[in-house]
Amino acid sequence: MGMGLAQPPSFQLGSLLLVVNRERPDACEAAIQIQAWGEKHKVSVVHAEDMSSKGRVVSPDLVVSLGGDGTVLRAVQILGGQHVPVLGVNFGTLGYLTSVEPSQLLDVLESLRAGVVPLEARLENRMMLKIDVAQKDGGRHTLRALNEVVVEKVEPGHTVRLEVAIDTSVFATYSADGLIVATPTGSTAYSLSARGPVLSPQHRAMVLTPVSPHMLFDRSLVLDPAEEVSITVRGHRDVTLSVDGLHFLALCPGDEVRVASDAATACFMHVGQQRFHHILRQKFGLGDD
Repeated sequence: MGMGLAQPPSFQLGSLLLVVNRERPDACEAAIQIQAWGEKHKVSVVHAEDMSSKGRVVSPDLVVSLGGDGTVLRAVQILGGQHVPVLGVNFGTLGYLTSVEPSQLLDVLESLRAGVVPLEARLENRMMLKIDVAQKDGGRHTLRALNEVVVEKVEPGHTVRLEVAIDTSVFATYSADGLIVATPTGSTAYSLSARGPVLSPQHRAMVLTPVSPHMLFDRSLVLDPAEEVSITVRGHRDVTLSVDGLHFLALCPGDEVRVASDAATACFMHVGQQRFHHILRQKFGLGDD
């Protein structure tokens, strides 16, 4: 089942949240320009750093991500499940999640401020994952992922044992470097490098992909979004849990990670005609010679 594309309704831009890759001088310069533009047009501009340092919670009309795909992922995490459109501005290499070039940004913002949505704009909803972690010592954590959750070995040169259950029924115990549970959006990230399948980001599914499995069954599983995957650490080696490329915590034998589709979705505003398969074609040089 697809998530669907839709032409955005009339848009009122009164406030926006900026998420910036501070390691890129060009992205920082763009942030300064947006701040000045906001002050001129009485559009509230809040920086993500101000939210974290002051404990502020905002509900902006739009999130503007200045960087690459990693910055977009951080923006989605900051929103914490709020259904606010994210406009990804590309200051990196060609990305799957960014859609606007820096030269277009102020024109797009000016159109939105005037309540006029660019004709070529569309909103796109993406499936996310809900992750519940239950540790033997009583620790409990609930997380959210747009790309993937990864349970992976800590020590080089050793495999780990990870028991997988699907809807509480044990499926297999993997001897591998790790396991990835990815969304369709995340199918082009770590899962792809582990030889997982590429899914359209409009699809709803979970992809379970082993990392360097040491066993006969070494294929990915594409699961229904209504199913739940449970990963329990077995054996005697610790593992690490990462969400959307960021390390979260260490897990010990007996700890369990439950992964299911989240009720919340990530919302992206795309401007222009470039679609997922166009980006995939360019990434992998699939054009004619």
